[in-house]
Amino acid sequence: MFRFICVAVFLILFLILSIPIFFAEWLIGKFDRRMRDYSSLRIVQWGFKVILKITGVQATVIGEENIPDEPVLFAANHRSFFDILLTYSRCRRLTGYVAKKEMEHIPLLCTWMHFVYCLFLDRENPREGLKTILKAIDYIKEGVSICIFPEGTRNKGEELSMLPFKDGAFKIATRTNCAIIPVSLNHTSAIFEDQMPRIKKVHVVIEYGKPIYPNELSKEDKKKIGACVQNIIQATINKNAEIVQNIN
Repeated sequence: MFRFICVAVFLILFLILSIPIFFAEWLIGKFDRRMRDYSSLRIVQWGFKVILKITGVQATVIGEENIPDEPVLFAANHRSFFDILLTYSRCRRLTGYVAKKEMEHIPLLCTWMHFVYCLFLDRENPREGLKTILKAIDYIKEGVSICIFPEGTRNKGEELSMLPFKDGAFKIATRTNCAIIPVSLNHTSAIFEDQMPRIKKVHVVIEYGKPIYPNELSKEDKKKIGACVQNIIQATINKNAEIVQNIN
């Protein structure tokens, strides 16, 4: 419980003390939007790194060199709230995450999310969902990477299981031909979800797969691109389960 309390206190203080920073970021953006974008990115990353430090979580990271220096679509399996902290804290480029619509109603947190190009997906309204995808396509064209969790929600099943990937989000890549980077996350639910509200010090594995360019796929694979990416991630988390077992 001690780690949970420390994380909660830090998060509340971070958000409250952010209020004057929002004004400073807004002012910077008036003169240099790119400077504001990267300062917001680094501030949020700093906050996430502090939280990860408090939790004591350690990560083995594989394949980070596979990420090209260009806007990409990250697609990851999703088992924990900490998946976002673990991956976002490592982003070198501007990257927006697609989050559920409900997150937009959390005061202060949603302001930071808007600053760092996050998008809010209404899963109950297909028309609004399409607008979100189109906005993500615009962001890719503007040089901002996007991260999606194609399962659509956190998977609460067995450690190596995954929910079926939703194909809609992959239109972000097929419409822009940006690279899809499969991101495989192992053992992240052991941080918090497996024993809520306690936070446990564990070792996780993150692997970034080789870029997949939709236009280089066969017509058949392009039609089933979601399943293609899911198969890659499934094979990778199965492989990395042995690393997790040896470390933990």
